[in-house]
Amino acid sequence: MMKNEITSSFLRFASIALAVSGILFVFYPSLRPFSNATSFSGAAAFASTEWIISHVMAIVAFVLLTIGLLGLYLTVQNTMVEKLGLYSLVFTLVGTGLTLPFYGVEVFGLYVIGQETIQQHHLELMDLAQPLRFGLGFPFIVAGLIIVAGGSVLTAIAIWKSRLLPKWSGIPFAFGFLMYLPQFLGTQPIRVAHGVTIAMGCIWIAAGIWRLNRQRYLKIDSKKERIPH
Repeated sequence: MMKNEITSSFLRFASIALAVSGILFVFYPSLRPFSNATSFSGAAAFASTEWIISHVMAIVAFVLLTIGLLGLYLTVQNTMVEKLGLYSLVFTLVGTGLTLPFYGVEVFGLYVIGQETIQQHHLELMDLAQPLRFGLGFPFIVAGLIIVAGGSVLTAIAIWKSRLLPKWSGIPFAFGFLMYLPQFLGTQPIRVAHGVTIAMGCIWIAAGIWRLNRQRYLKIDSKKERIPH
């Protein structure tokens, strides 16, 4: 019984984590400054507090995403889609691990470049941003986001086949992560709309996990009450 209570508590936490993750995927492009990366306005954007906060939100969003999918795996454990749930979790963990170093460069590396450009008033320093972003580390985020996208498709399939959670909830989730790489080419409104799509999927799945966990916990509680003391 104690194990069931611990699992139930964790599933509530995982549901909240997944929902917050989705919200942060909206806040990230909403707060992120957009400007010409080869100008002093670009340097001011890199050196701004909004740059730090928005990118840290993206990092936290990916971390909370993995916690949420662990909750999903526990939800579908001992069902016919358990393997799909496990594979989706593993794909997302690996993809997130490959993606986050790039965000670290974005948030801290470009912040320093922006500050130094403004302080020294040397626009030539902004030339460092391009190789920093698209140098040796760039294949990591490409591979990472492709793997995360693969994990999101497995998540959607697992949800669809599970008959436990709202079957359509995985569709906006998978679509959002499949579009994660292409949306980098879009304007800020497009990127915010993309974040909203991911948030819709995350919150919908989180609500399903929360509801199912509550139903299961109430059943366990009612069984405990019927056991003679």
